[in-house]
Amino acid sequence: MNIFFCICRIVFSACLAITSLVSLTAQAERPADQIYNTYCIACHASGVANAPKFGSQADWLPHIEKGMDTLLLNATKGINAMPPKGLCFDCSDAEMQNTIQYMIDNSQS
Repeated sequence: MNIFFCICRIVFSACLAITSLVSLTAQAERPADQIYNTYCIACHASGVANAPKFGSQADWLPHIEKGMDTLLLNATKGINAMPPKGLCFDCSDAEMQNTIQYMIDNSQS
């Protein structure tokens, strides 16, 4: 009987650990506009410290020409007055890239 309870505990613990791991990795990405409006708007809406202005094709074109890999690296590590990840320390690389793409897409209209 004790062996049965030990096996049940082990199986239960393993299931609990797997469930926790799956829920952590399956967190939904936040929408790019939500991240922009929370973290990026303070500088990119008005172009503070030469940040490319949201919606400005002229401001974004030189950055777009550098390519997404460079933009993502600069945004993640920080560049000039921009702090790393624009202070969105819990943003994933995918969320960062989606938010950059959101700003690019809105500069080309």
